[in-house]
Amino acid sequence: MAGVFYYDGTWSTEEPKVIGPMDHAFWLGSVIFDGARAIRGWAPDLERHAARCVASAKSMLMKPTKTPDEIEALCREGIRRMGPDAELYVRPMFFIRKGLGAARPDPDSTDFILSIYDSPIPQWAGFSAVMAPFRRPAPDMAPTDAKASCLYPNGARASHYAAAQGADNAVMCDALGHVAEFASANLWFAKDGQVITPAVNHTFLNGITRQRVMRLFQDAGVSVQERAVKPAELDAADEIFSTGNYAKVQPCTRYNGRDMQIGRFTTQARDLYWRWMESAPKVV
Repeated sequence: MAGVFYYDGTWSTEEPKVIGPMDHAFWLGSVIFDGARAIRGWAPDLERHAARCVASAKSMLMKPTKTPDEIEALCREGIRRMGPDAELYVRPMFFIRKGLGAARPDPDSTDFILSIYDSPIPQWAGFSAVMAPFRRPAPDMAPTDAKASCLYPNGARASHYAAAQGADNAVMCDALGHVAEFASANLWFAKDGQVITPAVNHTFLNGITRQRVMRLFQDAGVSVQERAVKPAELDAADEIFSTGNYAKVQPCTRYNGRDMQIGRFTTQARDLYWRWMESAPKVV
């Protein structure tokens, strides 16, 4: 795929080779990333993604070598390099090179890299999902307040489970058995005219797109319940949809073997988000 990469003061169209088997990031997974989007010149909430990148690094005991403003400026430069019509994934990362002893990371060895590459927005066609037997960890089990790479293997196991069942995505519960999120996005559903999403309990990221859709719903006069959700509620839902940076708003059209329609709240969430994005100034 076409892309541009920034590392150590230099831009390149080739992927930099930056770590080896003795680096802490390679060995013990001390890596964080953020995922922003550029869509035909718009870069929605880019400043918030840059800020979360730094916050995640601090949560993972790193010493960030770039400020949010510096990260945002680099992202904007890279987006411009890819042209005005590109649909891009924007991925700034911090990682640790050295350890203090066998496992503890050395904050002073924190490094930064930025990847920006072609990644078209998925079609508005719907996806299927199943409940998976894999759970999100509690805050005392993992660095759940960071967008840390080490959190994603369990989501990958859930996605693999879903694929084996013939589904596109998986629903994951938290350690108490309440619905947390999809394996790769935040989860919403509607029942009897009420929009509901799992309350943030620090077992999953309160996504930036999730927060934006929440605000847009509120501004449009749509009430949203944030509360504990039982798995059985999804089986009776009128509509289910996801929000996340990669695909923004997407409808779930088949859940646990039950076909579902694309509902009015799902459609409204997508329309509100796109109108908000397209009302903002472009980066390119």
